[in-house]
Amino acid sequence: MKLNVGGIDRVLRITAGLGLIGWAAMGGPVWAWIGVVPLATGSIGFCPFYPLLGMNTCPMKKQG
Repeated sequence: MKLNVGGIDRVLRITAGLGLIGWAAMGGPVWAWIGVVPLATGSIGFCPFYPLLGMNTCPMKKQG
């Protein structure tokens, strides 16, 4: 599994995920538990939908 979620993308995913989970835990709507998904993808650095969409937010490594 090759990483495909870059730095800023990871921070935004983790922040949004924690926010949604916190909201759900404090009595928010049940659908807010979907925050587990961006939290997980941000934490591991891989989004399974990015390859399907041809996306990659990881920085390019310089050759040679």
